[in-house]
Amino acid sequence: MSKASDRAYAQIRAMILSGELPPGSQIREEQLAEHCGVSRTPIRDALNRLEAELLIRRSESQRSFVADWSIDDVEDAFSLRGMLESLAAERAAQRIDSTQLTQLRWLNAAIGKAVAHNQPDISSFLEHNLQFHNIILEAANSPRLTSMLTKLIEQPVVWRTAQNYGRANLERSHREHEELLAAFERRDSAWAASIMAGHIRRAFHTYADAHSRSAIGEAAE
Repeated sequence: MSKASDRAYAQIRAMILSGELPPGSQIREEQLAEHCGVSRTPIRDALNRLEAELLIRRSESQRSFVADWSIDDVEDAFSLRGMLESLAAERAAQRIDSTQLTQLRWLNAAIGKAVAHNQPDISSFLEHNLQFHNIILEAANSPRLTSMLTKLIEQPVVWRTAQNYGRANLERSHREHEELLAAFERRDSAWAASIMAGHIRRAFHTYADAHSRSAIGEAAE
């Protein structure tokens, strides 16, 4: 894979994950080529990689669109993420070191500050939340687990879920992280796995509730 293809892949993927390219929007190769400063060949290579990651879908006429997942697709993703992250938390509880615990405490303090603003800072919450979960993966010390989970954690649905968090949900997420820290400090694998499973499942229900409200709103228009 060429450097131009890698660069185009990284740029387009970032645009999808950030919502700059929203779900359901059509991908136009010529526009992306101009935006990324490359020819259309690297763009096609990048789109093939993104299609394999389920971030892009192709129509029967071979037009490309940003994937827009159904609620069943989303539940599948959250279920898989819950199983894998629970395993990561279970492993991390036995392997985490003092430096990683210190990093987790600092990150969750930053999450607490983001939540405490008069208007919660969602961007800061997302940034520090991702780092928090990445350190747990690092502590779990399983390259295969990391490879599988990274694709799930970085799906656009995670970003969209956070946009639907009210203050109560943000505060609850922060408290659940505090419980995870307590489980890690006690090297309690079962406790850590249980907290993580509930943490991810609650995130799914937040998304599902927002999805339901949106569907009702569209039906009323």
